[in-house]
Amino acid sequence: MYDHLVGTPVEQSPGRLVLRVGGVGYELATPLTARFAEGREILVHTHVVVREDAHLLFGFPDADSRAAFRLLLSVNRVGPAIALSLLAHLSRRALLEAAAAGDARAFLAVKGVGRKIADQIVLDLKDRAAKLLLDERAGAAPVLDPGSRAQQDAIAALVSIGYAEKDARKAVEAAARAAPDQDLQALIRAAIKGR
Repeated sequence: MYDHLVGTPVEQSPGRLVLRVGGVGYELATPLTARFAEGREILVHTHVVVREDAHLLFGFPDADSRAAFRLLLSVNRVGPAIALSLLAHLSRRALLEAAAAGDARAFLAVKGVGRKIADQIVLDLKDRAAKLLLDERAGAAPVLDPGSRAQQDAIAALVSIGYAEKDARKAVEAAARAAPDQDLQALIRAAIKGR
């Protein structure tokens, strides 16, 4: 899908950005606290969600915030709206620290997040968040994006043929674990077979 867009912001409000790219205005949903430079060309990192009734485009000022968004989407019961709310209230680091510490209370302060979702975030992200924080402390470059480029493309392909994003992600991750060095076509085939 789209990795990023380069264009000029023409409208900006909390949670929304209109970016003009080659004469076309793209409307992107953004975290409420995200700010983009105005009056000049900028690069916006993007994430696309394809549903039966809509194609949704999300924009982020940097790759880390987009990666945190994608990490949140990998959590059962967390959709784009809740992920954006979480990113508006918690920094990437605070999000990782709360998940690693098992602190569900940090997530309960966010509108739309109840006890079940907060507990699910901790359950799904605790080990991954702890590993990411350990890697950062050890000086390793943080790798927050879940999955390789081939995995992301395979997920997008499955979503385009009707899979729910969470189901596509689970199927692709399982296929990638079973045979890590597959090319895109083989990964898609394995994910469909393993479903």
